[in-house]
Amino acid sequence: MSSHASGPQAALVNARLQDDLIVTGEAVALESRPASVGVRAVGAVLDAAVTATAGYLLLLVGEPLLSQLNPAQQGTVSVVFIATILVLTPVVVETLTRGRSLGKLATGIRVVRDDGGPIRFRHALVRALVGIGDLWMTAGCAAVITAALTRRGKRVGDILAGTYAVRVRGDERRQPPLIMPPELADWASSADIRALPDGLGLAARRFLGRTGSMEPGARAEMARNLAARVEPLVSPPPPWGTHPERFLAAVLVTRRDREYATGLRTKQRDEVEAARVARLPHQVGET
Repeated sequence: MSSHASGPQAALVNARLQDDLIVTGEAVALESRPASVGVRAVGAVLDAAVTATAGYLLLLVGEPLLSQLNPAQQGTVSVVFIATILVLTPVVVETLTRGRSLGKLATGIRVVRDDGGPIRFRHALVRALVGIGDLWMTAGCAAVITAALTRRGKRVGDILAGTYAVRVRGDERRQPPLIMPPELADWASSADIRALPDGLGLAARRFLGRTGSMEPGARAEMARNLAARVEPLVSPPPPWGTHPERFLAAVLVTRRDREYATGLRTKQRDEVEAARVARLPHQVGET
């Protein structure tokens, strides 16, 4: 069906497919692009203003308490206060919002992983810890210089955390849904298709959404490359002579439909269990 050969042109196309990929909380692949340094700077200034305001208000509220402590206790409280404002708060906010903050929300950007997925606690923690140096201690100069010199506009914290900021406002264009190739429906219904590794399924989905705008040679080579990576995860293999693009479509549609069916069954089971728990035991109180 496909060969395992891949060339520099396919590698370049694959890299470009990954560069502007972002996945929403609903697992929808969206067109996006790295946020510019200027936009990121505006968002950072807004976040800094909110942080400074919150810190000032907390100091006003806690000043009577601090005046009653000895110097050693005041030092301890100061360290905890700074850690809470500069590290704990941004970590919690970015983790819960999956890469957003008030400044990022206002400027329409989001922080994502290098593979396009939402950031997690460890990414937010690294960004916040490094941010003490490249944002606060240098007044943002180190972050601006680094972002201006890197391809995706990364500051030092992004480089170490494996993240970058993307524009999400006005860039969301949903791709048309994939359709099962009729000639592969019977094969796909009984095939054992394992979960695709991180990035592979997204790259295949992005490729199928861009085939109409790709150069024929690069399109064919990229299809063979992706199909060769997916084929070991499928058993039995597709019928001999299956076109790589139709094979990829069949795999993605099958995975999507099976995951949806599993999620639907889980939801129904949870609803039934919740209804059982909600019933009064032994019909107590019922007439």
